[in-house]
Amino acid sequence: MSDIPESDRPREKLLKRGARSLTNVELLAIFLRTGTKGKSALDLAKELLDQFGDLRSLLGAEPQQLFKVKGLGEAKYAQLKAAVELSRRYLQECLERGDPLTNPEDTRNFLMAELSGRASEVFAAIFLDNHHRVIKFEELFYGTIDGASVFPREVARRALICNAAAVIFAHNHPSGVADPSKADLEITQHLKQSLGMLDIRVLDHVVIGDGYCISLVDKGLM
Repeated sequence: MSDIPESDRPREKLLKRGARSLTNVELLAIFLRTGTKGKSALDLAKELLDQFGDLRSLLGAEPQQLFKVKGLGEAKYAQLKAAVELSRRYLQECLERGDPLTNPEDTRNFLMAELSGRASEVFAAIFLDNHHRVIKFEELFYGTIDGASVFPREVARRALICNAAAVIFAHNHPSGVADPSKADLEITQHLKQSLGMLDIRVLDHVVIGDGYCISLVDKGLM
């Protein structure tokens, strides 16, 4: 990227202004590092995002789809996948340090990293102690694209095994639309009542969509 003014180079811009100042194209260009003949890393990054539409579609694409783009081989594919996994593990460790959950945004970012982009529905839970410290994140039920069957008795059993005092539920909508359905609201109330009999509090139920999520607590639906 030597033909680009130094002040506009993604790496220099990141060091001077921080990572948040970079566009998706610039961040992607840093991972790609190099372009191809007659095409800079920025050009290649822009081409990839234009072709796949957004970061989620790009990073979730199959290798064969990515390899069709000139200049994107196995090495660059491995770099991108490693970046995604590092981000997921970072968010996971933020929730597993034993500190109480005080930042809903971190929790929801973690849940989106874990559940968004799945081809079928996954129902999961974060089990917490009485100080709202994370005990365990667990995927509990799996379904088709139409939904997952959730069994309150099994949820209660897992919560008791974890000795949980509270729980945050989450599930994804493979359609990408996070609007909670009538069934989502009904199962939430059923779980809240069932776990309440065991003195286990349901703090929230987060529905994961395509790049965003909806909290039932924030919407006043719990």
